[in-house]
Amino acid sequence: MSGADSTALEAGTAVQLPPVARSDKVSGVVRGGVVLPAKRPILSGAGWSAFIVALLLVCALAPLLNLVVPNDSPLHMSDYAVALVGRIMCYAICALAMDLIWGYTGILSLGHGMFFALGGYAMGMYLMRQIGREGNYKSDLPDFMVFLDWKTLPWHWTFSDSFIATLILIVVVPGLVAFVFGFFAFRSRIKGVYFSIITQAMTFAAMLLFFRNETGFGGNNGFTDFKRIVGIPIATPSMRMFLFALTGVILLAFFLFARWMVGAKFGRVLQAIRDAETRVMFSGYSPVGYKLTIWTISAIMCGVAGALYVPQVGIINPSEMSPANSIEIAIWAAVGGRATLVGPIIGAFVVSGAKSWLTVAYPEFWLYFLGTLFIAVTLFLPNGIVGLARTLKRKTK
Repeated sequence: MSGADSTALEAGTAVQLPPVARSDKVSGVVRGGVVLPAKRPILSGAGWSAFIVALLLVCALAPLLNLVVPNDSPLHMSDYAVALVGRIMCYAICALAMDLIWGYTGILSLGHGMFFALGGYAMGMYLMRQIGREGNYKSDLPDFMVFLDWKTLPWHWTFSDSFIATLILIVVVPGLVAFVFGFFAFRSRIKGVYFSIITQAMTFAAMLLFFRNETGFGGNNGFTDFKRIVGIPIATPSMRMFLFALTGVILLAFFLFARWMVGAKFGRVLQAIRDAETRVMFSGYSPVGYKLTIWTISAIMCGVAGALYVPQVGIINPSEMSPANSIEIAIWAAVGGRATLVGPIIGAFVVSGAKSWLTVAYPEFWLYFLGTLFIAVTLFLPNGIVGLARTLKRKTK
């Protein structure tokens, strides 16, 4: 483009571009004399191949190794491995949600553990009602309510016996809490470390609230001793494998959704907000709506992860809201690589897998390892594992 054309483009004047530059396929779309970037596919050819392989692993290979291969075979996938990987996939959904809000929008949340627990409690309430009269006290009320001499269910348990209502609450409760909090926080232009501290204080306050017996959430012990889900016993190999495969499918679906979202105009605005929010405002965009939308979506994703987590682990209590759990979610995203989507998933598997091994082999050193890992990644691997892999790949070319 000539100097005159460049000047005209900067002034917003339409410029006659060659026919090739006007194509809507490869070079982008011309609007108002400006060449917009071409819309990228959700995944490349290699990406789709990896996606299909991952789908086959969770829906076909894992069930085959667990349910069909004999227990004494070295290829058998144990029930412990199914529960462990299923739990980590729930964590990976939270890490993916953190990447959307932190990696792509630049908002570090230290309260996502609360949204995870809210979804878990919504599912836990339903599972407690499914116990029926099979509890220790043979009552229609959950055992902890009988122990506390409650006579009727509290109002917030009204729809807990409906599976459909529970599915709605899993989405609505974390989403509504996030929307209300984000509405006031973003309109007040709270950002940076102040926002992180407030979210941490919010989840800590919620944890203290759920610890109280009078709130009707089981107090310190929370909910446990689940029997069935939609009338089907939970403690059967087939149901556990179904929950495992469902978690994997939802994780992959959220990954595709996130890829589509960050590749669209909405995602480009989010990244612009992350890099220069003031310039975005001067360009005529309102950052509040974009931040509030991605914040709410991220919270809903964590709520869904919590709902999938509870029937696989068999317990939910207020400790899931501890600030340390929210910090771990941020660590998963940082270790894997922010603003990569696949990086936080890898980070969740690496860190959680190491935690599962270290807490058994060297329980007294686990927290030291976690702190050292976070410091090392911050100092030496600012782009995480995926960033390191991309750097090494460029150097080998």
